[in-house]
Amino acid sequence: MTERNAEALAALHAACFTVPRPWGAAEFAQLLARADTFVLHEPAGVLLGRALAGEAELLTLAVAPVLRRSGTGARLVRRFLAEAAARGADTAFLEVAEDNAPARALYDKAGFAAAGRRRGYYAHPDGRKVDALVMTRAICAQV
Repeated sequence: MTERNAEALAALHAACFTVPRPWGAAEFAQLLARADTFVLHEPAGVLLGRALAGEAELLTLAVAPVLRRSGTGARLVRRFLAEAAARGADTAFLEVAEDNAPARALYDKAGFAAAGRRRGYYAHPDGRKVDALVMTRAICAQV
């Protein structure tokens, strides 16, 4: 991955997030240097995931605000599950801010279910804390 690509990912992430805080180019570059990490693209959307030891983690999903509710996020999640299965994962998990209703609806529709809670995990810019929900789902061989 080039520095320019990492910067583009960071710019999209910054346009999409305040909670959790947006990731910088160095963080994207560091994650993508790992063999277990993969990136999936759609026009104005990106998903970063990793798969290791039979588990897959959806690290982040960012869709440009103007393209939200266009199916981009759902396609990326389906592609994530397929890629995770191809990499030998049989379980997927993610974390989502409890107050992020659109993301939670997307993940619910994709078959994820709440499995745990991390209290006060995320901080809003105003200092208010919000819980992270840990969501999981089984990955079938044919996603």
